[in-house]
Parts: sequence; C-alpha cells; structure tokens
Amino acid sequence: MEKEIRIGIYGKGGIGKSTIAANFSVAFSKLGLKVLQIGCDPKSDSTRNVVGGRIPTVLGVLRERGYTQDFEMDDFVFKGFGGVTCVEAGGPEPGVGCAGRGILTMVETLEKLGLFEEEWDVIIYDVLGDVVCGGFAVPIRKGYAKTIYIVTSGEFMPLYAANNICKGIARFGERGGALLGGIIHNSRGAKDNAGVVHEFAESVGSTVIGNIPRNDLILQAETEMKTVIEAYPESDITARFMDVAGWILENREGVVPRALSDEDIDDLGKKIAMSGIKA
Repeated sequence: MEKEIRIGIYGKGGIGKSTIAANFSVAFSKLGLKVLQIGCDPKSDSTRNVVGGRIPTVLGVLRERGYTQDFEMDDFVFKGFGGVTCVEAGGPEPGVGCAGRGILTMVETLEKLGLFEEEWDVIIYDVLGDVVCGGFAVPIRKGYAKTIYIVTSGEFMPLYAANNICKGIARFGERGGALLGGIIHNSRGAKDNAGVVHEFAESVGSTVIGNIPRNDLILQAETEMKTVIEAYPESDITARFMDVAGWILENREGVVPRALSDEDIDDLGKKIAMSGIKA
C-alpha cells in the first residue's frame, strides 16, 4: 500500500464538499499528517476556511503576470491552520475558456515547480462534480487522486450528479484511474432521507462512510472563515469529522462503481418525490 494518501472529494456544486474537504484537511493535520489541499473549483473557495480568507489562484497569477514568466512555489502555495498547505486552481474569466482545462494548467505548473515531489502524507483534491468534462475528471483519469469520495444529500439532483461521477470513475477505474472509496452523506436537515443515500451507495457497489449532520456550528465557524475543527475543537461535530477522517485512514481500498442506468436513477427520483424529499 502506498504511503501517500491521495483522495478526491467530488460532489454537486453547493452540496458542501469544500466545507468537508477543508475540515478533513485540518482533521488529518491534527492527526500529525502533512497535508496538501488543492481546490479545483472555479469558485476558488475550497481553502478559504483553512487559511482564513481567499488566496491567489494559479490561473489568476498566470494571467496577471504572464505564462512565460519564472515563478516560485510561494506564488501559488500558502500555509493554513494546522500547517495545511493550500493551493487554488482558479478558473478562466467568465464566458471565456474552459475551467476544466484550468485544472490541467494548474497541475502542470505545480509539477514544474516540484510540489508533488515533496513527501506528503495526504493530498486532497476538491473538485466540482456538476460538470463531467475531461478537465474536471483529470484527478480521476490521471490517477492524481487514488480514491474518490462523493458528497451528496438525499435530494435528487445531488444524487444525479453523484451517479454521473460514478460513471466517470467506472470509465477510468479499470485502467489505473481512481476508485470509489465511499459516499459521504451531508445532511441538509430533517427531511433529508438518509435511507435513500444508503440505497444509492449500495446500488453502485459502495457504502456510506459517514454522515455529516446539519449543524449551526459549521455555519458559525464559516462566518469567521474557519473550519469547525479550528473554531469549536471540543464540539460533537468536530468529533464526527475526526471519526470520518480516521475511517479514511484505516480503509483505503476502493471499488469500480456500477453506475445506475438512466431509468434506475429516474426511479430513484420518483421514490424521493413520493417520500416528500425536495427534488
């Protein structure tokens, strides 16, 4: 088994994957591990709660200073709480270019600077899951991430996105790409049906590795631009993040998922609608 743990956190935009990725990064650092978190979402807010604000993005710096200039690691890499090292890929100007291509540019730039030659215990890629173009699939397709964890709620659209992500993993998993490590249920409230999430996970050949309940402390911490682990280290929700992070460390095997057919995912949507879950 490889010493370095390389994981991808995927999920529909707005589902809370960046909140979860940031708290995982800090959780791993509290366990004494050297952590690199790479934000691959054009919103560039993956590491905001780790460093206490927004950091310059790789694409932003390249546009501002020119792609042919010489750069140093410090131009793109920043330290956050607990010593977590943070990078944001950024995205193109609105209406111009491809955000997926930006991930490729970011990886190529960091490779030239030797960032991946350092000895990391954990590398976390936080990747948008609504769009399934080749660029956003780079951590899966190229094997930069070895194991993918999908964040979803019990609503239809996040599960629909999760199924598309499973299709991408299945396409490349048997050819050396990343595998599916599990599903993370990020609960959106009392009406968020955990049973549907467990049913989906079982259907694709995986399991729910943890539930993150809706908790006001998470929201309060984010108003302070902190992870809940930093802001409320003794809270129950911090313990929950630590438990799931510990599970990931102890269970590093993945599977090639069997994504649901269009008919099956539509049937799941009907079940959600009949149970009163918001679609």
